[in-house]
Amino acid sequence: MLDHYDSSEFTHDGTTRTVFVRGEGPGIVVMTEIPGIYESVVEFADRLVDAGYRVYLPDLIGTPGKPFSNGYAVKSMARACIAREFHVLASRGSSPITIWLRALAREAHKECGGPGVGCIGMCLTGNFGLAMMVDESVMAPVLSQPSLPFPFGASRRAALHISDADLEIVKKRVAENGCKVLGLRFTGDPMCPPERFDTLRRELGDGFEGIEIDSSNDNPHGNPGEAHSVVTRHLIDEEGHPTKAALDRVMSFYAERLRPA
Repeated sequence: MLDHYDSSEFTHDGTTRTVFVRGEGPGIVVMTEIPGIYESVVEFADRLVDAGYRVYLPDLIGTPGKPFSNGYAVKSMARACIAREFHVLASRGSSPITIWLRALAREAHKECGGPGVGCIGMCLTGNFGLAMMVDESVMAPVLSQPSLPFPFGASRRAALHISDADLEIVKKRVAENGCKVLGLRFTGDPMCPPERFDTLRRELGDGFEGIEIDSSNDNPHGNPGEAHSVVTRHLIDEEGHPTKAALDRVMSFYAERLRPA
């Protein structure tokens, strides 16, 4: 699964993690969802490589290359909940791992050049793109089913897992530099409630583009009620399907931001 990726270690501020790298072109940091770097995540990364990007796939959760299973997902979630790198209930603060991810983004920009790098977070890592956007190297953040903080209570349902100070920097980049944020979610996803996208629209205005895919009962597209992973496990790769349209928008978003005319 990862045989065609180069593996290296990246260290920042005493933290070292494995990063799988492949491709040529502008850099994109792909942050895995629960349970880890499994088949669908690698398939998404491969799409980016095929489209002419250099992918940086850090090992953040689970066992790289291990196939998806419900049991594996539960165990990975449990480990993440107690790991010091992830603050799963923090409403107005980012997980500590985002500091390391910002440094990785800077390294990717240094290696690849261009106007900046892209990133995508999914599920547990979904909102990390906002915290990474504090660094000017990050030009194209995608938030796919951002699930932190875990939506226990009204305030957490609407929270963004970023400090007030960092959010002000993000808002300034949007207002003064024309930076954009793309978000994806299924309408029935309890882990990524609509209030979270409402907050993004209120805070970022036209700087936030939210794509919400119908997963209600008897929806015309056949999306299951438990649909969660927009560009990976619950992607229906068929023209005309809204998840395929969302994937296409992710690709065009990166092209707009990382390959300007």
